[in-house]
Amino acid sequence: MALALPTLAQTPQAWPSRPVRIVVGTAAGGSPDIVSRMLGEKFSERLGQSFVVENNTQAAGIVAEQAVNKSAPDGHTMVMLTAGYSGRAALHQGLAFDPLDGFSFVSNVCGYPFVYSVAPNSPIKSFSDLLERAKAKPDTLTYTINAQGSIHHLLTTWIGMEAGASMIPIPYRGAAPAITDVLGGRVDVMVEPATSAFPRVRAGQVRLLAVSSTGRFPLMPEAPTVEESVPGVSFMSWLGYAMPPKTPAAIVARMNAEIRHALTLADVQIKLTEGGNVATPSTPDEFRALIAREIMTWSRVIAAAGIKAG
Repeated sequence: MALALPTLAQTPQAWPSRPVRIVVGTAAGGSPDIVSRMLGEKFSERLGQSFVVENNTQAAGIVAEQAVNKSAPDGHTMVMLTAGYSGRAALHQGLAFDPLDGFSFVSNVCGYPFVYSVAPNSPIKSFSDLLERAKAKPDTLTYTINAQGSIHHLLTTWIGMEAGASMIPIPYRGAAPAITDVLGGRVDVMVEPATSAFPRVRAGQVRLLAVSSTGRFPLMPEAPTVEESVPGVSFMSWLGYAMPPKTPAAIVARMNAEIRHALTLADVQIKLTEGGNVATPSTPDEFRALIAREIMTWSRVIAAAGIKAG
């Protein structure tokens, strides 16, 4: 049975009536930016208006989120959220609005796991070996994070809590200095999203220990999962779209349908795969529920470990 899409006539003022802004809280060239520009082109083709990406990296994306939260709820402004949004909400870091009521969530877009890897000559042979070493000598092994309270930090802390292991996070501004120190033997473990890790793994630059997906990740099915060593612990990072609060339901539904359509296109699927992503469209309610669950999980981890925002 074909899905009945909301028509333009059903939306207020035949939305969109002017260019739509997609605000991205990360730098140009990163996965959120690339995906937003790629999908924006598809939206423009079908809806007859430009979808213009604006990058605003101030305060690690918080300024971008707040700008969209305060925008008019007319469907002409969107924000590309990342999984870091849930972590910041759990830390109460900089948000001037309720993290669940502060947006009209539209859809999850794509997902990818985090990857744990080591230098090719590392004595750590597997993820279970890593955990055993971290149990035997707590707080001696080190791993890379991009900031205190980041997903890198929260996820690895959660793994340690469940496994009874403890390692020391080392913050870096960017992946380049982090991978340099891992390969130089100054830090033991590289923690990063699959979008940047998989090219390193395929090139033989690092040796993969595990991915954080629930079950084997289809783009690298040979990779062991964290959950195989620590049952019940899995995490998929994500990208997803939201609009200002109180955006009309008809506009949200139409945008959701356009996202779903774009994610079925062969060229979009190829580009997502090349970037280490898989399409993960959702309903608005499913997207909101995902964020609510993650905030609960990260809040528990933060409270138990006494993590403070960096």
